[in-house]
Amino acid sequence: MRGGTVAVVGGSIAGCAFASAAARAGAERVVVFERTGGRMADRGVGLCVHDERAAELTAMGTLPAGIPTHRLTRRRWVVRDGSASPAGKLFWEQPFPFHSYHWGLLWRGLREATPASVVYRQGVTVTGVAGDGGRAELLLADAGADAGANAGTGDLERHDLVVGADGYRSVVRDAVCPGSRPHYAGYVCWRGNFDARLLDGIGADIWPCDAVTTVCFPGGSCVVYRIPGPDGTRVNWVLYAVPPRSGNLRLDDPTSFPPGRLTTELADGLAELLAREFPPYWARLLALTPPEDTFVQPIYDLETARTTAGRLLLAGDAATVVRPHNTSGAAKAMQDAAAFESAWRASASWDELLHAYQEARGAAGRELVALARRLGRAQVEQTPDWAAMSRDEVEAWWQGQLGGAAGIGGQAMAPAP
Repeated sequence: MRGGTVAVVGGSIAGCAFASAAARAGAERVVVFERTGGRMADRGVGLCVHDERAAELTAMGTLPAGIPTHRLTRRRWVVRDGSASPAGKLFWEQPFPFHSYHWGLLWRGLREATPASVVYRQGVTVTGVAGDGGRAELLLADAGADAGANAGTGDLERHDLVVGADGYRSVVRDAVCPGSRPHYAGYVCWRGNFDARLLDGIGADIWPCDAVTTVCFPGGSCVVYRIPGPDGTRVNWVLYAVPPRSGNLRLDDPTSFPPGRLTTELADGLAELLAREFPPYWARLLALTPPEDTFVQPIYDLETARTTAGRLLLAGDAATVVRPHNTSGAAKAMQDAAAFESAWRASASWDELLHAYQEARGAAGRELVALARRLGRAQVEQTPDWAAMSRDEVEAWWQGQLGGAAGIGGQAMAPAP
């Protein structure tokens, strides 16, 4: 199948990966619509990709080579135990074959790898889509100054296929699965990152460079690891817990508190939690984070009944919202793109392409949602007495969360038919 026009709604990691996949597979024209007008490369959030997923995606041409990473090999689980050790009690260590990424640097690598034929239109908001017939339609609220003849408000564009890579508040998902919305899990994650050179003031040698540390406490856990940054190594952390009880926080509708907009209530709740539950070293480490680099994301999840409808297709978080415990978000988005490209090359029509993509990625997304829910229950909602468990008990606890899965970080893609 050659030719046709593809519109990709959303220009972040999933959007860039899908744009490249469509162009490589043979689309005549690919247009990306990204509503954010600022510098996306400035986003400093950390993420991890399993070594096997990275190798698989690189071999398929989906993950470009040369993007900065930080190598991780082990995950250390610690708990505050009242001892003299400032770093707490190490009660378990497991292999962790991952590389960490800086979100902005990963996005920049994917963006720079998109073929020159891809049109990337930034600052353009898609307000509605439809795709029941032989074509798909996009309604643009503000096409921006770089959209040429289509600039204006309320413009309508027609394409052969629309890919929804527009995240957990997806406009495209509203058309594919009407009424399907992410559900609040009952807890949030505080997130932050800072220059790793600040560790020198509290003892950088306490924490091995290749180790992810999970700080455990009743009702939550916090994952800390190093990531590459534009100006050197940074420390990235994600802390899961129930937020302060207050009528001032409305979290049932998808929302977030971005850097610089953290409420006093959430900032105070984080400080109290660190003082009460964290070993001193890790409390001091998180406190090194500047307020402008600290934010809160309520945790949501969602599994959709389908990932395609008419000439519409869902990708990444638009298709399934997976709690971050599974460390699979970026890999899943790129696997979706790789499966899309494989399905395109094996199909003779748009209908065949959409059917093959649904078969390849529908169940995979639902399995990730289920695994992340089990991880969230065990590590936040129903935390055990970690310090009291033997090594065998910790191993059994971990295997119970996996529920038969080989591990976290996503699974290998099924071979193309």
